[in-house]
Amino acid sequence: MGNSFSAKRSKHSRRKVAGFWETNSNLIMPFILAISDWLGILCAENISFYLRNIMLTEASGILHISWLNSHVTFPFAFMVYFQVAGLYRKRMQFWQIVEKLFAACVYGTVTIVLLLYVTHIAGSTSRLYVALLWVFTFLFVGIFRYIVKKILEKAGALQLPVLLIGAGKTANLLVKGFSEDVGLGYRILGVLDDNAEAGKSLEHNIPYLGTFDDAEKIIRRTRVKDVVIAAPGLSTKNLSELIYRIQPLVKNLSFVPDLIGLPVGGLEVESLFNEKLMLLNLHNNLAHAYNRVIKFVFDMVLTVVGTICISPILLLLIVLIKHDSPGPVIFAHRRIGRHGKYFMCYKFRTMCIDAQNKLEQYLKDNPEMREEWEKDFKLKDDPRITRIGHFLRKTSLDELPQIFNVLKGDMSLVGPRPIIKAEVPRYGDYINDYFMVRPGITGMWQVNGRSDTTYDERVGMDSWYVRNWAVWLDVMLLFRTFKAVFKGKGAY
Repeated sequence: MGNSFSAKRSKHSRRKVAGFWETNSNLIMPFILAISDWLGILCAENISFYLRNIMLTEASGILHISWLNSHVTFPFAFMVYFQVAGLYRKRMQFWQIVEKLFAACVYGTVTIVLLLYVTHIAGSTSRLYVALLWVFTFLFVGIFRYIVKKILEKAGALQLPVLLIGAGKTANLLVKGFSEDVGLGYRILGVLDDNAEAGKSLEHNIPYLGTFDDAEKIIRRTRVKDVVIAAPGLSTKNLSELIYRIQPLVKNLSFVPDLIGLPVGGLEVESLFNEKLMLLNLHNNLAHAYNRVIKFVFDMVLTVVGTICISPILLLLIVLIKHDSPGPVIFAHRRIGRHGKYFMCYKFRTMCIDAQNKLEQYLKDNPEMREEWEKDFKLKDDPRITRIGHFLRKTSLDELPQIFNVLKGDMSLVGPRPIIKAEVPRYGDYINDYFMVRPGITGMWQVNGRSDTTYDERVGMDSWYVRNWAVWLDVMLLFRTFKAVFKGKGAY
């Protein structure tokens, strides 16, 4: 996060005691969200009502919905499933909220249809209205929730106070994850760590409150009810002792196990009570054929619709590239895709036509830059790039022609970064994960710093994505791509 966020966080982080509103935020928040959801459903109903009457008045007459149905019955049908999905009881990442919201809206709509048939008023209710109601309820409830969460975050209100135990790299990752996701609504009161220097250097100005031995005293003093242990390096014995000391004093206790980097997105936990053992079931999601089919259909639908929508932008960029420098508009580069097969990856041309000669001469004249080139096959100050090419790369618009690779079946909207033959050895044992799926226009590397990430980090991200794939992971990464492109961070 940027400095502005850090400054905002530090203002609230200085309060080292959980106040009344924070301590009871889990009791108050559901009422606020319920009001927000009800208003969102009413907006969805009104828009669906007016659109249906505009589109079908002449054919079917004006639709009439009773006040009881529009203000009570229909909202109640949706909100029951919101409750069942845990949308009022649990704090979760916003992409998980969207995923559960989508399913709940489907169930709510089906319930409304059944109610209309049972009460014998289905004949007087438009199917178009019901379909629009489903779409707009999902849209407006999601938007209203995001706005409410964002307002509360900026105001520092009803954020759940959390005590962090551990101040290493894992703790910094947690702080980053907590602060960047509006759905969670966590405020870290402070950190405990036996290494005082590490505790005081934690990002986002998190207050250092003491050592592990101070845990009980700090929990009583701050009145915090949620604790996260971020010390995966602790021995099993020390971790067990720490948990047994803390658990009676708090409502919720979480810890980060020593499994960082493993594909645990679809993790299932089983317990053998008598033996006091825990089994972790891990899934390689894209190893299943039906998941690959779902992903393919998702890609095709969004790509066809997206291509139609962005066609004016494509035409404009073609004109600008032609005007800027001589040569073809599209550059096709040989890349390796699914099953290790080669394909021609399309991009808007961002380099001059004698790019290879310029590169060789540049590396010859600047031998110190050869190491940078051989490290990632990229140069920050690349002499081959044209004027319009710098803009296209900074905004990632040079990759738009890859939508035609998606339509051809060579690529996916979201997936591992397409690589060249020389990069295959650098994937090592992870290359089989890469070969399992189609490479993507965007992916985890795109939303996590792009060219600012190390090569090993990119390989790890690609492998993690394949093993933890879900439709809503793709949706989240697509949305985060827009944010990353807008900021231009790591693009060159």
